[in-house]
Amino acid sequence: MEEVVIVSAVRTPIGKFGGALSNHSSVELGTIVTKEAIKRAALSPAQIDQVIFGNVLSAGAGQNIARQIQIQSDIPESKTAFTVNQVCGSGLRAVRSGQAAIAVGDAEIVVVGGTESMSNAPFLNHDMRFGHKMGAVNIEDSIQKDALTDAFSGAPMGLTAEKVAEQFNITRQQQDEFAFQSYQKAITAQDNGTFNDEIIPIDLPNGTQINSDESVRRDTNLAKLARLKPAFKAEGSVTAGNAASLNDGASALVLMTKQKALELGIHPLATINGYKETGIDPSIMGYAPYYAIKELAKSQGISVNAFEQVELNEAFAAQALAVINQLGIHRERVNATGGAIALGHPLGDSGSRIIVTLINNLKRNHQHRGLASLCIGGGMGMAIDISV
Repeated sequence: MEEVVIVSAVRTPIGKFGGALSNHSSVELGTIVTKEAIKRAALSPAQIDQVIFGNVLSAGAGQNIARQIQIQSDIPESKTAFTVNQVCGSGLRAVRSGQAAIAVGDAEIVVVGGTESMSNAPFLNHDMRFGHKMGAVNIEDSIQKDALTDAFSGAPMGLTAEKVAEQFNITRQQQDEFAFQSYQKAITAQDNGTFNDEIIPIDLPNGTQINSDESVRRDTNLAKLARLKPAFKAEGSVTAGNAASLNDGASALVLMTKQKALELGIHPLATINGYKETGIDPSIMGYAPYYAIKELAKSQGISVNAFEQVELNEAFAAQALAVINQLGIHRERVNATGGAIALGHPLGDSGSRIIVTLINNLKRNHQHRGLASLCIGGGMGMAIDISV
């Protein structure tokens, strides 16, 4: 496979559910980062061959979100775009799909990424298509139906995290401590301006601007986390404090071959070295990154601890801890600037967002090799190996 490089990487701030970005659709957020990614790569829209975006909550957003982003980003109509939905892994799957398109010669330059406006996800009604004679009308939340509920058992994702916690003896205290550390790292990163290079500020309708992740709770402490009630079972350990929240956000990267970058005089930000995805029992979906990371390291002929920085999406503290502990990953290398528990988890965006953050963390620390990985509802895991 021809060597594919990342020449640009950018993201929006991550907005709270119903927060500052709630007036922006998934298409609008994706368009903002696509335009900025092209600009940062010193390219023109006409040079882009394809746009691939991950998105999970697409109901009501119009045909093919990626195509809408493409056209609104002034990329010629003669070019193409498609949207992928692999739940939490959608943004990372978009990156892999872009890499594959370039490697087989279907495209030379591809914009990839993920976008999600959970705030704008609609409610669903399945009773009205052919009329409803009488009685109550059933309304479902598309967030719960299409994102937060296991399609096979009907269990909420939080119960899969409870099962992982029980299987691997992850205590409530350990989960709360992990969550607290995530917040502390995110606060430090914000205070130090660490995210400034990767975030594009967004102007809001009220004349203000959002330029930092909105979900970072500065007043969180271990005592407050300990007081929270279990969210999914009476005697459980998973709470709103040690799990990721609902959020809005988008991220985009520009991919091309190393040779194409050389021809255009563009200095690559990173090289994609390898990728793996695996499937497991959906009822313990959060543990799937263990297998994806293990297989990826094996395929590259390296140890898991050859990765100097690791971005492991924190859907739940329980599953993140199980993966870290069982792989023996050095804890200080994981989510150096905070993870999804603190920053937020806009579903379709997270897979590409963690790559954007990973690149910046590697460069800032003058390190070489990094890993990004996520668990995926339905029982899957993804992992990607990059170097800068």
